Amino acid sequence: MSEILPQPTRPLPLQAGVKLGETDDEVIEVMQRMREHQVDMLTLGQYLQPSRSHLPVQRFVHPDAFVWFAEQGLKMGFKNVASGPLVRSSYHADKQVPAVVSTR
Repeated sequence: MSEILPQPTRPLPLQAGVKLGETDDEVIEVMQRMREHQVDMLTLGQYLQPSRSHLPVQRFVHPDAFVWFAEQGLKMGFKNVASGPLVRSSYHADKQVPAVVSTR
């Protein structure tokens, strides 16, 4: 991505989730890789099994861990982090995008 768009002209958002039992270290590693590619905005949520016919939840992440992930993300340089069990890709996008754009 950095070869194609070395200096992003718009916010680069990405949604991630704890879906298949990833460890905290694995989540942090993915977040670091996102920053290496100049991703500005991160939404991080918990996979929730929608029905019994879907994959079961491998690991329930306590809401306090999502607060910690958000803190780590801001320390890494993300301009906006929405992190929580119920957070999805469009979570408060109306507030996230202007906050990121105004810092450019």
